[in-house]
Amino acid sequence: MTFASRLTRCPIPFEPERGADAALPFADLAPELRALIAGTGGCSPYLSGLLTREAAWIAPALCGTPEAALEAEFARLGDVALDQLGPELRRAKRRVALLAGLADLGGVWPLETVTGALTRLGDLAVDLALKRLVADEIRRGKLPGATPEDAAIAGGMVALAMGKMGAGELNYSSDIDLICLFDESRFDPADQMEARASFIRVTRKMAALLSDITAEGYVFRTDLRLRPDASVTPVCISMAAAEQYYEAEGRTWERAAYIKARPCAGDLAAGQRFLTTLTPFVWRKHLDFAAIQDAHDMRLRIREHKGLHGPITLPGHDMKLGQGGIREIEFFTQTRQLIAGGRDPDLRDRTTVGGLSLLASKGWVDGEVAAELIAHYREHREIEHRVQMVNDAQTHRLPTAPDGLARIAAMMGEGDVQAWSARLLGRLERVEALTGAFFAPGEAAEAPDLSEGAQRIVDGWRSYPCLRSDRARGIFRRVEPEVLRLLQRAANPEEALRQFDGFLSRLPAGVQLFSLFEANPQLVELIVDICATAPGLADYLSRNAGVLDAVLGGAFFAPWPGAEGLAASLAAALQAAPDYEKKLDAARRWAKEWRFRVGVHHLRGLADAAEVARHYADVAGAAVAGLWPEVVAEFAQKHGAPPGRGAVVLGMGSLGAERLNAASDLDLIVIYDAQGAEQSEGRKPLATRAYFARLTQALITALTAPMPEGRLYEVDMRLRPSGRQGPVAVSLDAFRSYQMDEAWTWEHLALTRARPVAGDAGLAADVEAVRRAVLAAKGAGPQVMPDLAEMRARIFAAKAPDGAWEAKIGPGRLQDIELLAQSFALRAGDPARRVEPQLRIGPRGGFVTAAQAEALASAYRFLWRLQAGGRLLTDKPLDMAAIGEGGRAFLLREAGEDTLDALAARLARTTSEVAAIVEQALR
Repeated sequence: MTFASRLTRCPIPFEPERGADAALPFADLAPELRALIAGTGGCSPYLSGLLTREAAWIAPALCGTPEAALEAEFARLGDVALDQLGPELRRAKRRVALLAGLADLGGVWPLETVTGALTRLGDLAVDLALKRLVADEIRRGKLPGATPEDAAIAGGMVALAMGKMGAGELNYSSDIDLICLFDESRFDPADQMEARASFIRVTRKMAALLSDITAEGYVFRTDLRLRPDASVTPVCISMAAAEQYYEAEGRTWERAAYIKARPCAGDLAAGQRFLTTLTPFVWRKHLDFAAIQDAHDMRLRIREHKGLHGPITLPGHDMKLGQGGIREIEFFTQTRQLIAGGRDPDLRDRTTVGGLSLLASKGWVDGEVAAELIAHYREHREIEHRVQMVNDAQTHRLPTAPDGLARIAAMMGEGDVQAWSARLLGRLERVEALTGAFFAPGEAAEAPDLSEGAQRIVDGWRSYPCLRSDRARGIFRRVEPEVLRLLQRAANPEEALRQFDGFLSRLPAGVQLFSLFEANPQLVELIVDICATAPGLADYLSRNAGVLDAVLGGAFFAPWPGAEGLAASLAAALQAAPDYEKKLDAARRWAKEWRFRVGVHHLRGLADAAEVARHYADVAGAAVAGLWPEVVAEFAQKHGAPPGRGAVVLGMGSLGAERLNAASDLDLIVIYDAQGAEQSEGRKPLATRAYFARLTQALITALTAPMPEGRLYEVDMRLRPSGRQGPVAVSLDAFRSYQMDEAWTWEHLALTRARPVAGDAGLAADVEAVRRAVLAAKGAGPQVMPDLAEMRARIFAAKAPDGAWEAKIGPGRLQDIELLAQSFALRAGDPARRVEPQLRIGPRGGFVTAAQAEALASAYRFLWRLQAGGRLLTDKPLDMAAIGEGGRAFLLREAGEDTLDALAARLARTTSEVAAIVEQALR
């Protein structure tokens, strides 16, 4: 179908049959083309003038397709020399604007195609100008060390398209916003100032070539003021200088500007590398709700500067900056992208429509709201185009005169200007309603009445580090009444207030967290619930407030993803980190969020203690498995790849048995198989034994080193062969020999819970085969039970129970049951690792009766609920007075008891019964 035959929405109907099949004589065609635009009383003098000047070019295009005409015009510019580039770019601008105008008015191209065509012209114009001008600098010997071939990438200079150009959304009369930079690393330090001077000349000449108004018109008005510190910096600066500025002084509006940034001309690869370095500046790792206040302040400043306050009226209304206008939708979209885009790279779309669609798909914007805003945005942009199309004026204001509004309505294909005006006014008001509530901070509610003691606590909050800044205090004032109201609903309000006070006092800063609360009131309820119930979890939160981001991520209350889902999640987080240290921090952040999720699910009764134990183990296993290849790869850069089959990491103890709690550390062993290799092959080769010993130390450091995000886990390597005296990594042959010939019974018992969690799958299978062989060979020995009895006595002698509520250590408690269960697995040569399956071995092997095994299993479930619950509430010995009423209620719920007296009686009864069964089994 030809261009002419597709022009269906123009103010004057075009007669496609006259030009659909063959080119018309120019004399016949030109008047008709003029009538197309001017026949309604001169809708667009600008396009009418373009038709007069470019009718000979547009005539053949009408018999083809606008896309083909566009491509041909762009191709024509490729060989234009510098001395003709200015006039030829101006000619191209006339033609592209005319083509896009007809396709726009006629309904041939949608909004994105119109703006895309204009943006492509902008990209091409800037690229040609930069490369031709840099080539001229090279020819004149002004760019040190550069050769003619370097002109193909503008000598390392790049123009970043910002704003509408960066997003591919240029209007007919848009400025093009550019930031011009050069890659200083291409030049010797002594030559960098000379190169800088050359690129400054190029930038100035490029801006003049595009912006100057000549007899041929202009190409694009060029604005260079978005560069860093524009009032004092030259028009082109080095990438290093720009990066230093953003790192030290970058502001929220500059972060928002970089959402749309893209390299458009010159050295595109260098430009992309620069944008990659800015990723941490633009996209914060935590949810950035503080950006809402910044955006709101920006909106108010713009309205104040432009005088755009007051009720919305159409005559003279600014479609871009006015209330309900384009900028409101853009701010709404970009602010939400800034909030969540650091955690979710999928949200980093440059376009407004694309950004809204993605935000809706990820649950950050209601789907219906996003669809409505997209429709309003497209309509607003089309009206903006019509306003600018009239006289090629850089304006966004609707006409003030009735006939001017009628002209815009006619260009929108609307005959009834009053009906069109009413619809437009309704759309503007609707956009203002949809976006205004998101930005404007709400009024603080009235605080509830407090007792004298409670008021003293609240009065002390103003001295805390998190409330020292005016901004933090301003935000907190708006959320404080809701916090106090929820605290008064706790089982013991005074106690809950004291625990919230402890949480608040430990916060190092408050703006981000309080902004998070203000934008998401459900988090306030969660925080109060945690403070009123689990002071240990509240303390953890005060040191790791960033984990609250995960609550808003959409999957916080979804079903548990399992080991595979966790592995995929961590792999994505590690892949996004640019270097080894960032990967270690990313793993810590990932693990903290997942452990917090497990704790909240436990606290809220969404998962029971047994499920929680497995979930904590899943997180730990995924963390070790995910980091191990990163550790190996980092180590191998210096010392070469691991010799032979490398190594496997064995999870021992609770990790091996897949039963961790909120405070568990990790017991690990590293076993390697060098397959006869004596040393590694790398820049600094190491002997095999030293290689794996140092690799193991690197793993321990990766897990335990304090970093900005804290430690990942504490690690215990004492279960390795020979304990503290042995090497931290052992060969497969040495491990097999030691277990068969030297290991003590307690080491065989420990082996009943060993589980490969990372490393070579074939080697892991061989280690498992050794484990099973050892259990089969050593379990029937006569010393197993006497050794177990001796070990049990030594444990109890070395450490007495931590208070009356101790669930782990002591006769009849968890460790007692676990040791007996391990002895069942060892004596039967059974590979079961988890406590419950090991206990079921007891009756089958004749070690205990079925009734005794069931009593042990029931006791274990009860004691584990008490242990896991206690570790969630506090990292200290369980003190029922210290954990507060909320904590006591949680433990009673976990144990299924109504009172502390009943719980204490059950604990005493249970431990007594278990101790009797264990002692009988040891005889």
